[in-house]
Amino acid sequence: MQILGWVIFGALTGWIASKVVNRRGEGCMVNTALGLLGAVVGGFIFRQLTGFRYEYHGFFTSMFVAVLGAVLVLIIYHAIHDRNRP
Repeated sequence: MQILGWVIFGALTGWIASKVVNRRGEGCMVNTALGLLGAVVGGFIFRQLTGFRYEYHGFFTSMFVAVLGAVLVLIIYHAIHDRNRP
């Protein structure tokens, strides 16, 4: 059941981040993957800087950290993906 929760959290995080970065979604699978990766990246960065841990904070704080991480991942994704276009 926790895996389903992470997938839904990743999809929501990826969708919000894609709306922030370029105002359009990347697609369900890409949004979910980038949202999950962004949650990991955001959690890692905030843990290194502030000692942040997801299990000690509420849903909205965790979502904020995950969205910031997903925005960073999306910016890198677009930099790599757009550079490879002819």
